[in-house]
Amino acid sequence: MGDGRAAGNGSLMRATTTAVHFAGVGRAATMEAARRIAALTHGDPAAWEGTAIFHDLVRIALDGDDPLAAVPEILSHVDPGERERYAVVLAPGWRPDQATEFNGAVWPCLGSAVWAVRTTSSYDEALRAAVDVGGDTDTVAAVTSGLAGAVHGMDAIPARWLEPLHVPLPGAAPARVLRVDDLRILAERL
Repeated sequence: MGDGRAAGNGSLMRATTTAVHFAGVGRAATMEAARRIAALTHGDPAAWEGTAIFHDLVRIALDGDDPLAAVPEILSHVDPGERERYAVVLAPGWRPDQATEFNGAVWPCLGSAVWAVRTTSSYDEALRAAVDVGGDTDTVAAVTSGLAGAVHGMDAIPARWLEPLHVPLPGAAPARVLRVDDLRILAERL
C-alpha cells in the first residue's frame, strides 16, 4: 500500500475526459490507461487504482449498463493491495460521514462521488449532494459530475448550468470562444 501522501484526488478530478476517451477500448485497456495517466502526477498506487475504477465506472455507464451494480466485478480487477480500501468506500451502505480520511484522498473522494450518484435520481441532485458533503468540494463535485453525466447523459445537465460555459482560445485571431455546442462537436471528433 502507498503511504497516502501522494494519493490525492487530483488524479480523479481530471479523469472524466480520459475515461470517455478510452471507454470504447474495454475494461483492461481503460483501467491500464487510467493507471498510467494517474501515475504521471501521483506516486501512490491508491491514486492509480482509484482512477482505474473511475474509468471503468464511466465506461460501463456509457455502455448503458449500471456502473454501481458492476462495482464488485470492477474491484476484482483492482490491485489486491488497494482493493479493501475501495471495497469499503464503494459498498452500498457506505456514507461520506463514515470516511476515516479527508476526502482530499482519492478513495474517500471516489466513495463520496459514488454515494452521491447512488443516493440520488438525477444529475443535479447528485451534484448538490456531492457539494453538501463538504471538505474538498470542488474535486468531489468534479468526480461526481463525470460519473453522473455518464449515468444520466448530457441532456440531464440543467441548461442554465451550461449557458455560461465558455473556453476562450488564446492566440486566436480574431478572438474565438468555444461554447457548449462547439465543445460537444470537439468531444465527438476526439
